[in-house]
Amino acid sequence: MRTASTGTLVRGVAVRDVLSLSSLSGARLMAGASGLDRVVQRLNVMEVPDILPWTKPHELLLTTGYPLRETPQSLCDLVTGLESRRLAAVGIKLGRYLDELPADMLAAADRVGLPIIRLPDDVAFDDILNQVLTDILNRQAAVLARSEEAHRALVSVVLAGGGLEAITDELSRLLGGTVMVTTPDGRLLASSEIAAPEGSKPALRGLFDATGRFRVERFKHGARALEDPGTGVALVPILAGALDHGRVVLISAGRTLDESDIQVLERAAATAALVITKELAVAAVESKYQGDFMRDLLAGRAGDPAHTVRHCASLGWAIDRPLIVVVAQLEPGENPDLDGDDLRPAHERFATAWGMVVRERDPHAAVVGYSQEVVVLMGASGRTAPGDTVRQMVAQVSGDGGGGRRSFSTGVSRVVTDPALLPEAYEQARRAAKVGRQMHGPGGIADFDSLGVYRLLSLVPDSAELTSFMRETLGELASREDEETTDLRTTLEVLLDTNLNVAETARILHFHYNTLRYRIGKLERLLGAFTTDSHLRLNIMLALQVRRMRGL
Repeated sequence: MRTASTGTLVRGVAVRDVLSLSSLSGARLMAGASGLDRVVQRLNVMEVPDILPWTKPHELLLTTGYPLRETPQSLCDLVTGLESRRLAAVGIKLGRYLDELPADMLAAADRVGLPIIRLPDDVAFDDILNQVLTDILNRQAAVLARSEEAHRALVSVVLAGGGLEAITDELSRLLGGTVMVTTPDGRLLASSEIAAPEGSKPALRGLFDATGRFRVERFKHGARALEDPGTGVALVPILAGALDHGRVVLISAGRTLDESDIQVLERAAATAALVITKELAVAAVESKYQGDFMRDLLAGRAGDPAHTVRHCASLGWAIDRPLIVVVAQLEPGENPDLDGDDLRPAHERFATAWGMVVRERDPHAAVVGYSQEVVVLMGASGRTAPGDTVRQMVAQVSGDGGGGRRSFSTGVSRVVTDPALLPEAYEQARRAAKVGRQMHGPGGIADFDSLGVYRLLSLVPDSAELTSFMRETLGELASREDEETTDLRTTLEVLLDTNLNVAETARILHFHYNTLRYRIGKLERLLGAFTTDSHLRLNIMLALQVRRMRGL
């Protein structure tokens, strides 16, 4: 099996392997050496001069030269025509009807890489036909036998209760390479060995992004050779009806991938689809149960604290330790239609991604997905600030080319040490997500402790009242966006940040002291005597914070 010019794998025998057959032991390559890797799938005999309409791709065309004896000058054009028909090679007998081939024909064959083979005088076409076709059939039989062996082995794994890890281990044994099962966007679900982005082979490093995601967008169904000789990647999608569950990936080293590898991977993809479908069915029931219990827990209806801790432990959640609550909310109003090749609902993909990323850091964390948000209860690390940890996780969930995920805002609660405080922490995380969206727009990340005065401003239900307060307090500075007004607003903000320290403000803004005094006078004519009125300064500072809030 060899890779055709289109990049797809086709069944057949390479021209160089055909030349090694006993019936062609005396054959000599006359031109087109660069095309020896072309694939021979069928054979044909040239009996008429206008042979082109009867040729097919990947054919070995045999001729005695009889149909061309009257028009040897057309042989150069024949090479061009045969190349356009994607012929594999031409075998010709010389001496009886053609004494030699024109030099321009051989030059044309060298240019396009079409092998021209001089056949031995004493070999019959029947011998060549029988031997080449027999070789093709034997190789195809070997491919089918290997595929059937792999199918039996994989079915045995599934019947024995094995999951994706067992499938990848069995495939690695059968195929002799690293085998991975990934999500549709390349996140690792199972692997026969650790496939690190910074592996020992430089050729493999570009296969993964910084978050460890396999770059599935670089590969199509089939095999592809990498820059490193002898190293290749084969990829097959895992499909179940209209659902795309992921990819089976083989990374080989030391050998060239062929059609039999692809067929084994296709059998493995069908087996993996059965395993994933079963796991999804079980997970759907568990998720419904866990989601209902999480609602009760966050609403304070879970019952006795000791019973709650034991029940969470039975679900694999450890809540008798310092925890933070993380709430990730899909942005409202975005198109919920399915994206790309992953046909699962957006909230399912969203919850799955969060579950994978969180459990890499904390196997005993609770991750529950709802229609528009994901709630996470995870341990608080004393070494890293909760906000920094969550930002790293958000970067992984978003990912590079992350399957068309919708944008989302994320809120982080304070650290709680008592499970009874989880409802309060949940409200803190929801409040932080809402304020983060108002402050930073879609995709904002905020932790409750950093909200400051925005916690109070976000509690005002009437956004029109906030807008009115801002415009009444700031006047022209509230809405005008010309250069002069923008400079005045910047001067005002820095002046307030430095507690009216004129010298420090002038240094920060690179203004002359007298220039800054002139600007302060202009600001007081617009806003009032804020340099002497502390209440007015407070109103102005609040109005500037309101102006930064989005969605008003």
